Amino acid sequence: MKTIQEIVDLASAYYSSAVLFAALDIDLFGQVERGDFTAKTRGLRLLADACAAIGILEKTPEGAYRNTSAGKLALIPGAPADLTKAIRYNRDVYPAWGKLAEFVRTGKPVERPQLHLGEDIERTKVFAAAMFGRAMGIGKAIVPMLHGLHGKVLDLAGGPAAYAILMCQSNEYLRCTTVDLPAISAEARGYVERFGLSGRIECRAGDYHSDEYEAGEYDAVTIFGALHQESPADILAILKRANRALKPGGRLFVLDMMTDATHTKPVFSALFAVNMALTTENGWVFADSELKEWMREAGFAPGETQSVPPPMPHSLVCAQKLPARPAPLPGETAEIRN
Repeated sequence: MKTIQEIVDLASAYYSSAVLFAALDIDLFGQVERGDFTAKTRGLRLLADACAAIGILEKTPEGAYRNTSAGKLALIPGAPADLTKAIRYNRDVYPAWGKLAEFVRTGKPVERPQLHLGEDIERTKVFAAAMFGRAMGIGKAIVPMLHGLHGKVLDLAGGPAAYAILMCQSNEYLRCTTVDLPAISAEARGYVERFGLSGRIECRAGDYHSDEYEAGEYDAVTIFGALHQESPADILAILKRANRALKPGGRLFVLDMMTDATHTKPVFSALFAVNMALTTENGWVFADSELKEWMREAGFAPGETQSVPPPMPHSLVCAQKLPARPAPLPGETAEIRN
């Protein structure tokens, strides 16, 4: 339960977000690290002081600015835990949050999803770059958790192919096919070529809502950070098509934001559900128990829910394809067979 002071703090929490976004836009943290930042204007001084006030810069008694240890790792482009592109995604959806009341009244997203999925070429490129940076940061913790990953992998809604790149880098014998909408798939090919993996990663234009894949062809199917934009009926249909694409005993890996059964914890996941609803037709965040029930209905045996290391509260669920049930004998019912 919030105190009065905490309610006031909550009302102005976006001040800090806006400061972070602006600092990234002008490469403030990079300038500080290179030693070429000077607060030569009133605006720069106010921004740098605000960054120090909220703890993303340090200010010395002499008035100099230094990056924090976390800032050196995450807020400088190319740093070991670079989050700059991922944070820019939050900046890009910032205006949509100002229209939350409109969404509540209408039940419709306040931004056309097609804007960043091919309709607006520049928005699509920016979106793909943000997703690539975000996935590369998250994926370094995820790929080691994909136990038993081998052979041929079908990466559904594979985005700009960051996860496919990381998976292939971790296993020189792995082959991967990513599937995404044509504009996103085109961006993915560029990233794959940049990493020299065109011979092992196929970026296929398609739509996992309707595509049918080669039956029994793949050793694993991955669906990373995509199902939170789908309705329950679509999720089940996607999982059933994934099942048909797998070899007997093949593995399904689903990574996503998930909540507990109340849909209120973790807090970030509950808020992210609103973010998805603002920008997609069916966006939300499901509970891990709901995902496992859809997996069972689609012909999988799900395993335990694994929490992904910070900073993002993702969860990973691995499931195995179950053997197909034999057709009942004449006159035999499913109840008798079971």
